[in-house]
Amino acid sequence: MSVDFYGWEVVYDDAHQLQANQMPKTGTVYTMYHGTKIQTARQIIQNGFVQSTDGMLGPGVYVSRDQKKATRYPISVLRNDKLVLKLRVDVGRVKKIDRDNHEMQKTWHANGYDTAWVPPNCGMQAVPSGLEEDCVWDPNRIEVIDILHAPDNTILTELKGLLQTARSNASSRQRFGRSNCNVCNTEMESPHQLESCWGCGEQICSFMSKHYCY
Repeated sequence: MSVDFYGWEVVYDDAHQLQANQMPKTGTVYTMYHGTKIQTARQIIQNGFVQSTDGMLGPGVYVSRDQKKATRYPISVLRNDKLVLKLRVDVGRVKKIDRDNHEMQKTWHANGYDTAWVPPNCGMQAVPSGLEEDCVWDPNRIEVIDILHAPDNTILTELKGLLQTARSNASSRQRFGRSNCNVCNTEMESPHQLESCWGCGEQICSFMSKHYCY
């Protein structure tokens, strides 16, 4: 159901997080996961993700809404040298790639999409596990929010400390220079006007064209 709300289109959705077999909705933020080596996790937390040069879906950052899949990666790395990063991902415009040799398998971004989505059990040979996968073109659409499956408490404490420092540094940059609005994610020269949604209480930015109300 959707209604007009002071210039915003308010969309009601029953679930905060989609199941792996549900297609992500364009323009929505989702919780996703990324498996990586411990040293790489340090670099990601401090400097952000870096786009891969290639892959099954071409360049981008590969993530999944299926935590089980993320725990498998990197496949060739021992369990005591890897962990899972919990992420907040703004998917933007999404293209479903659900078969081998799809006409947009590696050209989805050139056709105006921000994320490519491979649904679970779609039969693609490059995904023998059958688990859901996403490729996000722009690393700036991804934010690390937590550390999961760390091999021990020492590593977990260290990385959570790095994450807290990274967030503090980001807040400082927002206070002393141009930054993106935390709600609409667009660059702002001056603070955007925010209001509370009458339905769910979440903040709505005046620059948003649509708000998903949970």
